This record gives sequence, C-alpha cells and structure tokens, in this order.
Amino acid sequence: MRILVCGSAGYIGSHLVKYALAQGHQIVGIDNLSTGHEYAVGPIEYHQADIGDEAWLSSFLSTHQFDLIVHFCAFSLVGESVEQPEKYFHNNVCNTLTLLKVMRATGHNRLVFSSTAAIYGEPETNVISESHPKQPINPYGRSKWMVEQILQDFAKAYGLNSVCLRYFNAAGADPSEAIGEKHNPETHLIPNILKSIASGGSLTLKLFGIDYPTPDGSCVRDYIHVNDLASAHLLAGEYLLAHDAEGSSAGAHAFNLGVGKGFSVLEVIDAASKVTGQKIDYELCERRLGDPAVLVADPSKAIATLGWEPVYTDIEAIIETAWQWHKGGEQFKSYDK
Repeated sequence: MRILVCGSAGYIGSHLVKYALAQGHQIVGIDNLSTGHEYAVGPIEYHQADIGDEAWLSSFLSTHQFDLIVHFCAFSLVGESVEQPEKYFHNNVCNTLTLLKVMRATGHNRLVFSSTAAIYGEPETNVISESHPKQPINPYGRSKWMVEQILQDFAKAYGLNSVCLRYFNAAGADPSEAIGEKHNPETHLIPNILKSIASGGSLTLKLFGIDYPTPDGSCVRDYIHVNDLASAHLLAGEYLLAHDAEGSSAGAHAFNLGVGKGFSVLEVIDAASKVTGQKIDYELCERRLGDPAVLVADPSKAIATLGWEPVYTDIEAIIETAWQWHKGGEQFKSYDK
C-alpha cells in the first residue's frame, strides 16, 4: 500500500512508519512537530505541515494519491484537556474535519483513525467490548468520540470508509532501540518508572491513588505494545481495501486494541523492578480526576475480523523493550538496525 501517515513523528506514528517500511509499504509522512520528534521520522518522504492548513493540504493531496490515510494527529493529555478544552476540540475535531473535507475533494476514501478507550468513560463491566456505552468523562475522550460519530455520518452521507482503532494503554518501544516513547510532559506510567530509574533518584515516581476497588488498591490497565498497534493499523488498511475490492458497502468500523488482561500500577512497578534489577521508590499521591479504576479491553473483534493477534502479551516483555531504549539515552540510534 501507499500510505500517508499524519502524525508520523509521534510515538505511535513513528512506530507505524518503521513497521510498515519493513513490510514493504510506501510511506509518506506529515507532522507539525508540536509534540513529535523529527529524529523519529525515518527514511521517508516527509513534510512538516499541519492537517489544519486546508490550502496546503488541498494542494498536497491533489498531487499525491494514497491507498490509505492514517490519522494520528491529536493532543492527548487528559488533564490538559480539562483545563484547555478549546485547544482539544479545535485540534482534535476541527482539524480532523479539515482533513476529511480535503480527502473527499481529492478522491481519498480510506481512513484509519487513532481513537482511544477514553471514549468509554467509567467502565460498567470488567472487560470492555466495542458495544460498551460511550460516556467519555473528559474533553480528550469526548473529542475522539465526536470524530468517531463524524466518521459514521461521513460513511452514510459520502461513502467514506474508515476504521477507528480504540487503543488501551500503548507501551514499549521498537526492539531496534531506534525509537521509543518520549513525551513532554510525560504522563504515562512505564516511561515515568524508567525515567525515575535512569535519573538515579533525582526524579520521583508518583503513584496516583491506592484506594481504588482493585485487589491492591491501584489502577488496573491493559498495556499493548506499540508494534502490536502498528500491525493492527496495517491490517485495518487491508480490511478497507478488501471491502472496496469486494464492492462492499461503505462503513465506519471500530475495534478495541488491547491484550485482554490488566496489570495494576503496583504490578507494573514490580515487573519493572524485575526487568531493571533495581528497587523502585515512589511517592503516594491523591487520585487524578478522571482515572477509572479498571480499563481492560475485549480485543476479540479485532482478532476475529482483522486477523490481528498481539505478539507482546507479557508486561515484562513490553517493559524490556522500553528499558533498552531508555538505557540508550532515548535517542535515535540506527533506524535500520
């Protein structure tokens, strides 16, 4: 496939680029570098641009044709979304509408959209399927759910085919150690654990809440390796292409991506201690607003329909890939390693 990756310098986008290149696909990337890193882009045709720039995007997509467009461009900090909802709705929703408008005008009809488990809100069941009620509890989750609903309407009205992939907790790094997870600020548990170790104690790990209704009182999450996410995006693109080849009707499809089991914060800290061979100290803090006690995916639909199967199902194996990258100084090493 010839694929346009919007958000190709970000954590998940850069891993998709690397993974897709290894599978023989042709990749072009767009990123405005607001949160991404240019060193992570890789050996592809790359444009520093914003999908909200309608004039640039129209000119670009008028002269470049793609089999698939993958859309990662979004702000994703839950706390920030509560404090700055305008920023989130403008970037995550309005800019997506610009992309969809230009896609329609230039004859691009297949989109894979980066969604999130945050659209479900407080879980009503221990394991979440795609049919779970959509009740996001913060502007970030609402912005993603808005886009999913927009894509449903665009499929009915305009025949634009899409797949929404609802990630649970993305984690890990490419085994090459060339790229990994690096956010500023960093809010994800595993990189913050590893950064606290790498700092020699100058950075204190914070544990938010130990009074949740879980076996050890800490939050439980379903962690999915970033390369397993990458493989799902390619399978989603093949799914859309197969629909077109069969003459199937247009649709907006959605799949959960997780491994189907959860690990508590304390279990992740213990696993990281085993991987690194180091004791991990932490500071107990109050719960963060909007953090559900348990978020675990039911990935059976993606497995059955897309033929997807996560490779990394052990939390220590996921942490090991992240640790190897963090030990290397979190920097670009050898993209082709």
